[in-house]
Amino acid sequence: MVHYQRYQLRKCGGVGEEDEEAQTLVLEFGSSGYYKRTKPKILPLLFVFSLVSCSLLLVPHLFSCFSTISLLSGTFEVENDRVAVDREADAPICDSISNGSICCDRSGFRSDICFMRGDIRTKSASSSIFVYTSDTDDDFISYSLAKEGEGAEEKEEELQHEKIKPYTRKWETGVMDTIGELDLVVKKDKYGRRHHCDVQHSVPAIFLSTGGYTGNVYHEFNDGLIPLYITSQHLNKKVVFVMLEYHNWYMTKYGDILSRLSDYPPIDFSGDKRTHCFPEAIVGLRIHDELTVDSSQMQGSKSILDFHNLLDQAYWPRIRGLIQDEEREAQLRLKERVSLFPSSLSPEAGEQKQEEKEKKPKLVVISRNGSRAIMNEDAMVKLAEKIGFQVEVLRPDRTTELAKIYRALNSSDAMIGVHGAAMTHFLFMRPCSVFIQVIPLGTDWAAETYYGEPAMKLGLKYVGYKILPRESSLYGQYDRDDPVLRDPKSVNAKGWQFTKKVYLDGQNVELDLRRFGKRLFRAYDYISKKNQRAVQ
Repeated sequence: MVHYQRYQLRKCGGVGEEDEEAQTLVLEFGSSGYYKRTKPKILPLLFVFSLVSCSLLLVPHLFSCFSTISLLSGTFEVENDRVAVDREADAPICDSISNGSICCDRSGFRSDICFMRGDIRTKSASSSIFVYTSDTDDDFISYSLAKEGEGAEEKEEELQHEKIKPYTRKWETGVMDTIGELDLVVKKDKYGRRHHCDVQHSVPAIFLSTGGYTGNVYHEFNDGLIPLYITSQHLNKKVVFVMLEYHNWYMTKYGDILSRLSDYPPIDFSGDKRTHCFPEAIVGLRIHDELTVDSSQMQGSKSILDFHNLLDQAYWPRIRGLIQDEEREAQLRLKERVSLFPSSLSPEAGEQKQEEKEKKPKLVVISRNGSRAIMNEDAMVKLAEKIGFQVEVLRPDRTTELAKIYRALNSSDAMIGVHGAAMTHFLFMRPCSVFIQVIPLGTDWAAETYYGEPAMKLGLKYVGYKILPRESSLYGQYDRDDPVLRDPKSVNAKGWQFTKKVYLDGQNVELDLRRFGKRLFRAYDYISKKNQRAVQ
């Protein structure tokens, strides 16, 4: 019976000195350190000041100051007439917020994120989310602002106003200009009126954008799905996703994953004009690094392996259906052949052939059309088969069902592909599998940062194959001493437009099979030894 398997990170073993050349490059760039936050020293003072102020000014409503958002990891508890703060010394910004307020963390390089708690209501026509507070539940902040604004109706009505674009590439102004902006507003209703609500939700909401670079599989996982996993995991599926730039095709493509993150159907923020009401909300997503999950920042120390296990749970029900359909079709074809040619093929012969095929290590080749294609791909496939691999060539496009790609890669022992968005599919591979990334000229940093390093964090045996100038189609277009061949860094330094035009869109690869074959031999030897140990 086919079933999904939960993986845990472990040493793959079997990597001897002969594998030394196949290891990835050690990057001077290191991991991105600009995401780490330190707690501002002023926060403890503000907390004490707020606590004292609550006691003096708002004794009847003291406990509203201790209300905290359950969306966050830290909690306040009232024990023996005191407040016990259950959080670490380096708790993040917005570790807790009071009822009827908004807190925004804008310290991240990649994304902003805001938290809301209280009587929250959407108004899609004005791209707004309101949280209402009244005289009956004032906290210190709303009290102070109301006092400052006495006699001025606007200040009394609007206590706080934040703007946010809920997308995880805030440093890229070009793409962020295409993302819808939300207005987050705290409003005071001193009469305690009950505001209109069409749909009342009992669980929190997460607001996010599926615009930007959505349509590119790398960005769909890196900018969207993995950050959504990071941001929502502690809610245990008791959350509603509210999407800006909603796409039906996106839901078709990723509905299986989203259903593993939430028990509720997503809401099209712009298309659904009803007023949705929530007790709490997160606007924006947290992101850790390229295609990864930093376990040190996760509740329960969850990692990219836990995300991989979630993908297993999302896709295996569909894969089981595909397998059953194929088995039925195979049985029908076999019966037809036997009825036409009774002596030509026995069921036992077919089963024996299938068993022999399954004994060979499986290699999946992610094939590209257009730029960065392997021009001698057929010869490379024949070489791999000669070495002993069972080879499957995949040519995925935007319409390819992800469950089929997942099935091919999750059952493979190795994957080969040229640097590009399709390398994101390494996330579908089992830990200790081999990932060989062909790195064209001028793409070293991107290849290692976006795919090589994240693959190793997943526990894959990563091999970065940097091509030589003679293996590039650019070798026949430029003089031998041209910086395009001799010094790609200087070309990349001119800007993204040059990198894209020359190295990404204008280059194909013709592998030196004698040189590349050494990597294939080592991969085959590593897989064979690993499989032998698994049997013992």
